[in-house]
Amino acid sequence: MKVLTIGNSFTWSLRSCFPAIAEDQGEELKLEFANFGGCEFRRHWAYISEEEADPECRIYFNGTMKLREMLAGDDWDIVTIQSASHESWDYANYQPFAGLIIDYVRKYAPGARVVIQQTWAYREDAARFAEWGFDRNEMFDRLDEAYRRLSRDFNLPVIPTGKAVELALKEQPFSFRNYDPALLKTLRWPDLPPQANAIIGKCYWGKDAESGELVLKRDACHLNIRGEYLQACVWFGFVFNKDPQQIKWVHNEVSDSDGAFLREMAAKALKEY
Repeated sequence: MKVLTIGNSFTWSLRSCFPAIAEDQGEELKLEFANFGGCEFRRHWAYISEEEADPECRIYFNGTMKLREMLAGDDWDIVTIQSASHESWDYANYQPFAGLIIDYVRKYAPGARVVIQQTWAYREDAARFAEWGFDRNEMFDRLDEAYRRLSRDFNLPVIPTGKAVELALKEQPFSFRNYDPALLKTLRWPDLPPQANAIIGKCYWGKDAESGELVLKRDACHLNIRGEYLQACVWFGFVFNKDPQQIKWVHNEVSDSDGAFLREMAAKALKEY
Protein backbone atom coordinates (compact mmCIF):
# COMPACT_ATOMS: atom_id res chain seq x y z
CA MET A 1 0.00 0.00 0.00
CA LYS A 2 1.29 3.42 -0.98
CA VAL A 3 0.07 6.25 1.24
CA LEU A 4 0.81 9.96 0.91
CA THR A 5 -0.29 12.45 3.57
CA ILE A 6 -0.96 16.11 2.77
CA GLY A 7 -0.99 17.34 6.32
CA ASN A 8 1.03 18.52 9.27
CA SER A 9 2.48 17.20 12.53
CA PHE A 10 -0.74 15.30 13.22
CA THR A 11 0.34 12.79 10.59
CA TRP A 12 4.07 12.97 11.28
CA SER A 13 3.14 11.19 14.50
CA LEU A 14 2.54 8.06 12.42
CA ARG A 15 6.27 7.53 12.01
CA SER A 16 6.88 6.01 15.44
CA CYS A 17 4.56 3.01 15.15
CA PHE A 18 2.65 2.64 11.86
CA PRO A 19 5.52 1.34 9.66
CA ALA A 20 6.65 -1.04 12.40
CA ILE A 21 3.14 -2.45 12.83
CA ALA A 22 2.72 -2.93 9.07
CA GLU A 23 6.08 -4.69 8.77
CA ASP A 24 5.42 -6.94 11.76
CA GLN A 25 2.05 -7.91 10.29
CA GLY A 26 3.68 -8.81 6.97
CA GLU A 27 2.17 -5.89 5.05
CA GLU A 28 4.08 -3.76 2.56
CA LEU A 29 3.70 -0.05 3.23
CA LYS A 30 5.17 2.99 1.53
CA LEU A 31 4.37 6.04 3.67
CA GLU A 32 5.38 9.50 2.46
CA PHE A 33 4.61 12.94 3.85
CA ALA A 34 3.74 16.23 2.16
CA ASN A 35 3.58 17.89 5.56
CA PHE A 36 4.44 21.20 7.17
CA GLY A 37 4.06 21.83 10.89
CA GLY A 38 0.77 23.52 11.71
CA CYS A 39 -0.18 23.67 8.04
CA GLU A 40 -3.79 24.61 7.38
CA PHE A 41 -5.81 23.82 4.25
CA ARG A 42 -5.37 27.44 3.14
CA ARG A 43 -1.57 27.34 3.53
CA HIS A 44 -1.30 24.09 1.58
CA TRP A 45 -3.35 25.71 -1.19
CA ALA A 46 -1.13 28.81 -1.05
CA TYR A 47 1.95 26.61 -1.53
CA ILE A 48 0.30 24.74 -4.40
CA SER A 49 -0.65 28.04 -6.03
CA GLU A 50 2.91 29.35 -5.72
CA GLU A 51 4.26 26.21 -7.33
CA GLU A 52 1.77 26.39 -10.19
CA ALA A 53 2.56 30.06 -10.84
CA ASP A 54 6.33 29.56 -11.05
CA PRO A 55 7.88 26.69 -13.06
CA GLU A 56 11.00 26.83 -10.88
CA CYS A 57 9.19 26.88 -7.54
CA ARG A 58 9.37 23.69 -5.50
CA ILE A 59 8.15 23.78 -1.92
CA TYR A 60 7.28 20.20 -1.00
CA PHE A 61 9.62 17.35 -0.03
CA ASN A 62 12.19 19.70 1.49
CA GLY A 63 11.98 22.06 -1.46
CA THR A 64 12.89 19.42 -4.05
CA MET A 65 9.49 18.65 -5.62
CA LYS A 66 6.21 20.25 -6.54
CA LEU A 67 3.20 18.60 -4.96
CA ARG A 68 1.88 17.62 -8.38
CA GLU A 69 5.20 15.89 -9.07
CA MET A 70 4.81 13.91 -5.87
CA LEU A 71 1.23 13.03 -6.73
CA ALA A 72 2.00 11.97 -10.30
CA GLY A 73 5.30 10.31 -9.43
CA ASP A 74 3.88 7.12 -7.94
CA ASP A 75 0.76 4.97 -8.02
CA TRP A 76 -0.63 6.12 -4.70
CA ASP A 77 -3.38 3.99 -3.20
CA ILE A 78 -4.40 6.59 -0.62
CA VAL A 79 -3.80 10.33 -0.31
CA THR A 80 -4.93 11.80 3.01
CA ILE A 81 -5.94 15.33 3.91
CA GLN A 82 -6.74 16.98 7.24
CA SER A 83 -7.21 20.34 8.85
CA ALA A 84 -4.63 21.97 11.07
CA SER A 85 -5.70 21.30 14.64
CA HIS A 86 -6.13 24.94 15.62
CA GLU A 87 -8.69 25.39 12.82
CA SER A 88 -10.21 21.91 12.89
CA TRP A 89 -13.25 22.95 14.92
CA ASP A 90 -14.49 25.62 12.46
CA TYR A 91 -15.67 24.43 9.04
CA ALA A 92 -15.48 28.01 7.76
CA ASN A 93 -11.69 27.56 7.73
CA TYR A 94 -11.91 24.41 5.58
CA GLN A 95 -13.39 25.93 2.45
CA PRO A 96 -12.83 26.64 -0.35
CA PHE A 97 -9.29 25.33 0.18
CA ALA A 98 -10.10 21.71 1.08
CA GLY A 99 -12.25 21.36 -2.03
CA LEU A 100 -9.52 22.84 -4.22
CA ILE A 101 -6.95 20.43 -2.78
CA ILE A 102 -9.28 17.46 -3.30
CA ASP A 103 -9.76 18.42 -6.97
CA TYR A 104 -5.99 18.88 -7.34
CA VAL A 105 -5.26 15.42 -5.93
CA ARG A 106 -7.86 13.84 -8.18
CA LYS A 107 -6.31 15.54 -11.19
CA TYR A 108 -2.71 14.45 -10.58
CA ALA A 109 -3.32 11.14 -8.76
CA PRO A 110 -6.56 9.91 -10.33
CA GLY A 111 -6.06 6.34 -9.15
CA ALA A 112 -5.76 7.27 -5.48
CA ARG A 113 -8.50 7.30 -2.89
CA VAL A 114 -8.72 10.68 -1.19
CA VAL A 115 -9.23 10.05 2.52
CA ILE A 116 -9.74 12.38 5.49
CA GLN A 117 -7.93 11.90 8.78
CA GLN A 118 -10.16 13.09 11.62
CA THR A 119 -7.80 14.78 14.08
CA TRP A 120 -8.33 15.06 17.85
CA ALA A 121 -9.13 17.58 20.57
CA TYR A 122 -6.36 19.00 22.73
CA ARG A 123 -5.72 17.90 26.32
CA GLU A 124 -7.53 19.69 29.16
CA ASP A 125 -4.52 21.85 30.05
CA ALA A 126 -4.08 23.37 26.57
CA ALA A 127 -3.67 27.15 26.86
CA ARG A 128 -5.84 27.85 23.82
CA PHE A 129 -9.07 26.86 25.54
CA ALA A 130 -8.95 30.08 27.58
CA GLU A 131 -8.49 32.01 24.32
CA TRP A 132 -11.32 30.18 22.53
CA GLY A 133 -13.76 30.16 25.43
CA PHE A 134 -14.63 26.44 25.36
CA ASP A 135 -13.18 23.15 26.62
CA ARG A 136 -11.85 20.02 24.95
CA ASN A 137 -15.27 18.37 24.87
CA GLU A 138 -16.68 21.19 22.78
CA MET A 139 -13.56 21.24 20.63
CA PHE A 140 -14.10 17.58 19.78
CA ASP A 141 -17.82 18.02 19.12
CA ARG A 142 -17.10 20.89 16.75
CA LEU A 143 -14.24 19.22 14.88
CA ASP A 144 -16.21 15.98 14.66
CA GLU A 145 -19.07 17.79 12.93
CA ALA A 146 -16.67 19.70 10.65
CA TYR A 147 -14.95 16.52 9.46
CA ARG A 148 -18.29 14.76 9.01
CA ARG A 149 -19.49 17.68 6.91
CA LEU A 150 -16.34 17.55 4.77
CA SER A 151 -16.90 13.82 4.33
CA ARG A 152 -20.54 14.38 3.30
CA ASP A 153 -19.79 17.28 0.97
CA PHE A 154 -17.14 15.38 -1.00
CA ASN A 155 -18.16 11.75 -0.37
CA LEU A 156 -14.86 10.87 1.27
CA PRO A 157 -14.08 8.14 3.82
CA VAL A 158 -12.64 9.08 7.21
CA ILE A 159 -9.87 7.61 9.35
CA PRO A 160 -11.38 8.22 12.80
CA THR A 161 -8.27 8.93 14.86
CA GLY A 162 -10.05 11.56 16.95
CA LYS A 163 -12.91 9.19 17.67
CA ALA A 164 -10.46 6.53 18.87
CA VAL A 165 -8.79 9.03 21.20
CA GLU A 166 -12.16 9.96 22.71
CA LEU A 167 -13.14 6.32 23.22
CA ALA A 168 -9.82 5.53 24.89
CA LEU A 169 -10.06 8.54 27.19
CA LYS A 170 -13.59 7.60 28.25
CA GLU A 171 -13.10 3.85 28.64
CA GLN A 172 -9.65 3.54 30.21
CA PRO A 173 -9.97 2.59 33.89
CA PHE A 174 -7.88 5.52 35.16
CA SER A 175 -8.11 8.80 33.26
CA PHE A 176 -5.65 11.66 33.07
CA ARG A 177 -6.49 14.17 35.77
CA ASN A 178 -5.85 17.80 35.04
CA TYR A 179 -3.71 19.77 37.48
CA ASP A 180 -3.78 23.32 38.83
CA PRO A 181 -1.77 25.46 36.36
CA ALA A 182 -0.26 27.29 39.35
CA LEU A 183 1.64 24.06 40.08
CA LEU A 184 3.91 24.73 37.12
CA LYS A 185 5.46 27.76 38.85
CA THR A 186 6.42 25.72 41.90
CA LEU A 187 8.23 22.86 40.14
CA ARG A 188 11.99 22.58 39.74
CA TRP A 189 13.94 20.28 37.44
CA PRO A 190 13.44 17.34 37.06
CA ASP A 191 9.93 17.39 38.59
CA LEU A 192 6.92 17.29 36.28
CA PRO A 193 3.16 17.70 36.82
CA PRO A 194 1.07 14.49 36.87
CA GLN A 195 0.92 12.85 33.45
CA ALA A 196 -0.51 9.45 34.32
CA ASN A 197 -2.73 7.85 31.66
CA ALA A 198 -2.51 10.76 29.24
CA ILE A 199 -2.95 9.97 25.54
CA ILE A 200 -2.42 13.51 24.34
CA GLY A 201 0.44 15.73 25.37
CA LYS A 202 3.46 15.80 27.62
CA CYS A 203 5.36 18.18 29.87
CA TYR A 204 9.14 18.38 29.65
CA TRP A 205 12.13 20.53 30.54
CA GLY A 206 13.92 22.41 27.78
CA LYS A 207 16.48 25.17 27.51
CA ASP A 208 15.21 28.69 26.92
CA ALA A 209 16.83 30.06 23.76
CA GLU A 210 17.40 33.53 25.21
CA SER A 211 18.32 32.90 28.83
CA GLY A 212 19.91 29.49 28.43
CA GLU A 213 18.06 28.30 31.53
CA LEU A 214 15.89 25.21 31.77
CA VAL A 215 12.17 25.95 31.65
CA LEU A 216 9.15 23.69 32.00
CA LYS A 217 7.35 23.35 28.68
CA ARG A 218 3.95 21.90 27.83
CA ASP A 219 2.71 20.20 24.70
CA ALA A 220 -1.01 19.65 25.24
CA CYS A 221 -1.78 19.19 21.54
CA HIS A 222 0.20 16.29 20.08
CA LEU A 223 -0.15 12.62 20.86
CA ASN A 224 2.29 11.03 23.27
CA ILE A 225 3.54 7.50 22.61
CA ARG A 226 0.30 5.89 23.83
CA GLY A 227 -1.61 8.10 21.44
CA GLU A 228 0.78 7.45 18.59
CA TYR A 229 0.35 3.71 19.06
CA LEU A 230 -3.43 4.14 19.09
CA GLN A 231 -3.31 6.29 15.93
CA ALA A 232 -1.14 3.72 14.16
CA CYS A 233 -3.57 0.93 15.06
CA VAL A 234 -6.48 2.92 13.62
CA TRP A 235 -4.56 3.62 10.43
CA PHE A 236 -3.48 -0.01 10.08
CA GLY A 237 -7.07 -1.17 10.40
CA PHE A 238 -8.30 1.36 7.86
CA VAL A 239 -5.50 1.14 5.29
CA PHE A 240 -5.27 -2.66 5.22
CA ASN A 241 -8.94 -3.34 6.03
CA LYS A 242 -7.99 -5.59 8.94
CA ASP A 243 -8.99 -5.83 12.57
CA PRO A 244 -6.49 -3.83 14.67
CA GLN A 245 -6.89 -6.41 17.41
CA GLN A 246 -4.84 -8.79 15.24
CA ILE A 247 -1.78 -6.56 15.71
CA LYS A 248 1.04 -8.19 17.70
CA TRP A 249 3.67 -5.44 17.74
CA VAL A 250 3.70 -3.13 20.77
CA HIS A 251 5.98 -0.13 21.26
CA ASN A 252 8.51 -0.71 24.05
CA GLU A 253 7.07 2.23 26.03
CA VAL A 254 3.54 0.73 25.93
CA SER A 255 2.70 -2.24 28.15
CA ASP A 256 1.21 -5.36 26.62
CA SER A 257 -2.06 -4.94 28.51
CA ASP A 258 -2.34 -1.26 27.55
CA GLY A 259 -1.50 -2.14 23.95
CA ALA A 260 -4.38 -4.62 23.91
CA PHE A 261 -6.72 -1.95 25.29
CA LEU A 262 -5.61 0.63 22.71
CA ARG A 263 -6.05 -1.90 19.87
CA GLU A 264 -9.55 -2.59 21.16
CA MET A 265 -10.34 1.15 21.08
CA ALA A 266 -8.96 1.43 17.53
CA ALA A 267 -11.20 -1.43 16.38
CA LYS A 268 -14.20 0.08 18.15
CA ALA A 269 -13.64 3.50 16.53
CA LEU A 270 -13.45 1.96 13.05
CA LYS A 271 -16.61 -0.02 13.68
CA GLU A 272 -18.64 2.81 15.21
CA TYR A 273 -17.64 5.77 13.05
